[in-house]
Amino acid sequence: MKRLVKAALPPAVLFVIVIAAWHYMVVGFGIKAFLLPKPIGVWNAAVENRSELLIAIGLTAGAALCGFVSSLLIGSLTACVFSQSKMIRSSCYPYAIFLQTVPIVAVAPLIVVWFGAEFRSVVLVSFIISLFPIVTNVTTGMLAIDPDLLDLFRLYRASRWQLLWKLRLPHSVPFLVTGARTSSGMAVVGAIVGEFFAGIAADRHGLGYIIFAAKDQNNAKMFAAVIASTLLGITIFGVSTLIGSTVLSRWSDPKGGGHPGL
Repeated sequence: MKRLVKAALPPAVLFVIVIAAWHYMVVGFGIKAFLLPKPIGVWNAAVENRSELLIAIGLTAGAALCGFVSSLLIGSLTACVFSQSKMIRSSCYPYAIFLQTVPIVAVAPLIVVWFGAEFRSVVLVSFIISLFPIVTNVTTGMLAIDPDLLDLFRLYRASRWQLLWKLRLPHSVPFLVTGARTSSGMAVVGAIVGEFFAGIAADRHGLGYIIFAAKDQNNAKMFAAVIASTLLGITIFGVSTLIGSTVLSRWSDPKGGGHPGL
């Protein structure tokens, strides 16, 4: 309990300082509400629209989690293929980089045109933006093997499958955790961007659509949706970090049934 309080206290204190500075800056400089509302105005907008915001948080979280889990599965499988052949890796890796370098706001409208303004389009945008960190980190982990370990496996005539399953995959777990931490936050960003375009024709709207629709009508509501998006991203990142830390602690502890030495 003390450890939790010690970890949570500094961010909580900083949050209070930021809210106070925000309030006094708006009051002191006489900033109009349509430019920057007071914190209490944002809170009131969040309370007034709580039902809509809760539904939106659920939709955005669902899309982000679907995109994130898909990136974990597809990214890990892609890395397995990359680790087996230098030719495949050299041929396909530039296209993986393409997914990271092309602005997602340029790709999202095309996805909506091709797949419709539906939930699956938002998931696909989230998947695309969160895929690359998984591919590159897991591929690095599978290739960064101690040459002595490779020689040992080859000495015992290990098959390609045994080499992958018993050496490359276990060695890549810490790299997968690192990539997952990055992708978890990016998945939320992808879901928000996807909802900018796909949420317009949907029956129920995510946070991205609320931000887009409220920017010219209700600035306080827009700020409430932005803060909700930030909290959602922090939550997903925190959960993925906690799960990753738990996996790594067990993985490196032989008594916990993990893989010793990694």
